[in-house]
Amino acid sequence: QVQLVESGGGLVQAGGSLRLSCAASGRTFRRNAMAWFRQAPGKERESVARINWSGRNTDYADSVQGRFTISRDTANNTVYLQMNSLKPEDTAVYYCAARSLDYSDYGKYDYWGQGTQVTVSS
Repeated sequence: QVQLVESGGGLVQAGGSLRLSCAASGRTFRRNAMAWFRQAPGKERESVARINWSGRNTDYADSVQGRFTISRDTANNTVYLQMNSLKPEDTAVYYCAARSLDYSDYGKYDYWGQGTQVTVSS
């Protein structure tokens, strides 16, 4: 059974930092694109950061560009999201996602984690 398990969420003051982790099990994602999404109350889910299968290409939402960094550790089947200079508007449930298609860049994501709450206080 494939599982993506997020961790690292919590409560932080504005201007602070958090590092989210997403550990995959059940299959390897060394050759697969992965991403972080978020959903705030009353809003649609949005893409935050994406990383292609090789890790050489990344893409960010304009709202987090320059503050968030996505990275991956293929040996440990884990993807990270380093979040700096956090703002109250970053408050949301953050989800990890992965594509099933090998050697892909960006597109439809087939596997999803259960989410981790990030709350930024002003």
